Amino acid sequence: MLKSFWDEFLAAIKDKKRKNPIYYSILKDALPIKIKDDVVILSCASMGAKKYLEKKKQDIERSLTLYAQKKTRVEFLMRADQGASESPLLSFQPSKEDVFRRAGLRANFTFENFAVSPTNQVAFAAAQAVGKTPGSSYNPLFFYGGVGFGKTHLAQAIAHVVLEEDATSDVLFCSSETFMNELIESIRGKTTPRFRKKYRSLRLIVIDDIQFIAGKQTVQEEFFHTFNSVVSAGGQVVLTSDRPPQEIQKLEDRLRSRFSGGLIVDIQQPDFELRTAILLIKAREKNIEIDIEAAKIIAETVIDTRSLEGTLLSLYARGVANGQAVSLELIEDFFHDKAKSRKQKLAPQDIIKAVCSFYDVTQSQLKGASRKSAIALARQVAMFLLRSELRLNLEEVAFLVKRKDHTTVIHAMNKVRNLNMRDGSFREELSSITRSLFVST
Repeated sequence: MLKSFWDEFLAAIKDKKRKNPIYYSILKDALPIKIKDDVVILSCASMGAKKYLEKKKQDIERSLTLYAQKKTRVEFLMRADQGASESPLLSFQPSKEDVFRRAGLRANFTFENFAVSPTNQVAFAAAQAVGKTPGSSYNPLFFYGGVGFGKTHLAQAIAHVVLEEDATSDVLFCSSETFMNELIESIRGKTTPRFRKKYRSLRLIVIDDIQFIAGKQTVQEEFFHTFNSVVSAGGQVVLTSDRPPQEIQKLEDRLRSRFSGGLIVDIQQPDFELRTAILLIKAREKNIEIDIEAAKIIAETVIDTRSLEGTLLSLYARGVANGQAVSLELIEDFFHDKAKSRKQKLAPQDIIKAVCSFYDVTQSQLKGASRKSAIALARQVAMFLLRSELRLNLEEVAFLVKRKDHTTVIHAMNKVRNLNMRDGSFREELSSITRSLFVST
């Protein structure tokens, strides 16, 4: 009842978010803990927030009176002050949702909502072990893999388990960009001690996309000391990246050494079975009815896991508009229309991006000089599709993948044709990539 009242009040004054986002953000972070005799008591997370809102007291009371249609006053308490308050305040506890939100977690990124297959089962097992005994199993735990492979989901699932066990644990999930921006702001505002206290006292710190701190000397210096402080105090560090530590260029050697000192786990491209499971989980989360055969058709066609949810929602929207369920017939019509529209505007970069995503290589690797078999095959497939789907001439294809002359393209065309004729597994790969080109969302 109390939370509902406060949420509705905040929604009623949402125009203030546009006019004064700082004021709205601080007010939203305050928690209503009691309403008595037309007085709303708000709990503030910090002394700074309390002082700020006290200055805005008249404005808040004016808005509350207007919303409640009766004279309403407001009082503020510090979270730490609640122990000395009357008994209704003694029992105040933030909800689980509040705890997860303040830790930077998404509500659905849990182990229960994570689909497991051979491509990620090692990572899943390692994450569960760390969640049960943070700081003692693998430290740090380093996940790497392509976009949409589930790194962030697993990392957040660990944090969920730790907070479920003890909601008072100091847990924080953030991106490397957030860490960097807060550090810069603390230097600018001369609040570095506060920044260090926040990060170095954590029981669990999860940094997403850690590769982006490479080459930034001050950020690397600060994170090195943060890492050491957390681990020395028995805390856990979990990191995600798009590549393993040894392949992160411009990363300081001492950080590379620290990152390599725990468990490094490669999360691979989700296979067909995993994509089907992910799709069914997404459908369950959003209360969309879909049978497993329909899910298989979508998973077989859509290779990019981040496009699965978008495709599902698009199909659902089309079905609702036409009064249909997400049926095989609806899916067939949807993909036919998408392919027709997509083919008209397919660009060379779309093909290169799709091939890189499928084979989990970067565009710089595909266009580079590496002769590793996996990279060479991806390069040859890209050249084949550029030629066969877009009807580009040999010189144009060679230019797009940074080859010296057209003879390399001719070799690639012959190699892919031969593989397609004699290797059923490769034929499926090529077919999957081609289909994905015409259903990308």
